[in-house]
Amino acid sequence: MAGHTPLTTVPLQRGIVFFAHGSRDPLWRAPIEAVARVLKQQHPEALCACAYLELNDPDLAAACQDLVDAGCVHITVLPMFLGTGRHARNDLPHLVESLRSQHAHVHFTIATAVGEDPRVTQLLADIAGEHIA
Repeated sequence: MAGHTPLTTVPLQRGIVFFAHGSRDPLWRAPIEAVARVLKQQHPEALCACAYLELNDPDLAAACQDLVDAGCVHITVLPMFLGTGRHARNDLPHLVESLRSQHAHVHFTIATAVGEDPRVTQLLADIAGEHIA
């Protein structure tokens, strides 16, 4: 067809939010932010943000808004907790449900808490083993 422009497929922008509790101690957030920095070093195209439940900024809504503004249509929230306690089991799903109603065009996923990943368990055991060897 003359003048026909073929449709191009634009990859869906995916983003990740490292979600942590928060603390009054300003040094507490350094390890969370280090994970985001390493991800960006390994994957410069990655869209990621850190967010905190309380005591630190940005909160989850602000971090997700930044990713939406950057074009994300799929956001994974990765709980940076050793286990799935009350915050990951109760608070986080309510926060994400609110985000879903604010951003109906965005698909939100809550990942399993990082501490429940067998690779993290093994790494922590390896680190502990260094102290008893």
